[in-house]
Amino acid sequence: MLTIDPALLTETPEQRELRAVTRDFFAAHGEDEALWKRMAGELGVQGLAIPEKHGGAGYSFAELAVVLEEAGRALCAARLLPTVVLAGYTLLLCDDDRYLPRIADGTLTATVAFDGDVQVRDGTVWGTADFVLSDADLVLVRAGDRLFACEAGSRTPLRVLDETRPQSRLEFRDAPATPIGSADVVPRVLDIGRAALAAEQLGGIGHALDATVSYVEQRRQFGRPIGSFQAVKHRLAALLVEYEAARSAAAYAIACVVTGSAELPVAAAAAATVCTGAYRLAVTEYVQLHGGTGFTWEHPAHRYVRRARADEVLFGTPQDHSARLAAALGL
Repeated sequence: MLTIDPALLTETPEQRELRAVTRDFFAAHGEDEALWKRMAGELGVQGLAIPEKHGGAGYSFAELAVVLEEAGRALCAARLLPTVVLAGYTLLLCDDDRYLPRIADGTLTATVAFDGDVQVRDGTVWGTADFVLSDADLVLVRAGDRLFACEAGSRTPLRVLDETRPQSRLEFRDAPATPIGSADVVPRVLDIGRAALAAEQLGGIGHALDATVSYVEQRRQFGRPIGSFQAVKHRLAALLVEYEAARSAAAYAIACVVTGSAELPVAAAAAATVCTGAYRLAVTEYVQLHGGTGFTWEHPAHRYVRRARADEVLFGTPQDHSARLAAALGL
């Protein structure tokens, strides 16, 4: 039976305030070259969940998840997931503090390459890794049963469906490698990544629902708002149910990260399954209920469609998550 303190599933007043500030910040700035520095200088986002002894603010993953949700709502701050979540938690779990202060103050971007064809020979990294998130300065690579830190090396940007989340092919040739720990932490890091992605997806769903409700309240046909039509109401009600289910699943996974619970693999797989399905429904309704304008390049709906579809395979497919969930539950 899955158990967690119910208090961890409820947003605190401080987290609500953080949400309001972060939402206003992303709405004001959007995604631009200076955003990363602004986040560090004005909000201290990068160091939010990093312990104070490593130069961070010492808050928990719950506060970071609030920021991730708002980033997902605005489709910006794409470096947060690879740098602060994947690389940051890899370093924390490996108890390696060499890079954390620079991640915390926003002067270092990082990412992970856990699935590349990489070898370490004589203290240097050789090989390639595809679909590596972000254009980061530092890459944490897996070579056999060990993890190493190295510079990014030769980078080739890849053409991907979601251009708001850039990915690259990296080639390593004689890149100096710094050992950071055992690859045993990788499964847990990936589950933390799934919980973080669920928070991002929740933000995207929230945007799609809010934007669609606002539109159907204003768009008129036959002398009345189309939101007054029963068929439209039913579709939005169904989406709201999926949204609340996604919120519950994401909250449980986030709480498991905060507590270091052994239930995280189950919670992360459940969140990935539920949030992915809800996001797919949300963007479908976002486009269709906006009618002709929802299909235009100028409207933002297509950007959320791209993000939702790309997220479906970022840490495994929905089928993968369902299989992991069934295996974890002994089904």
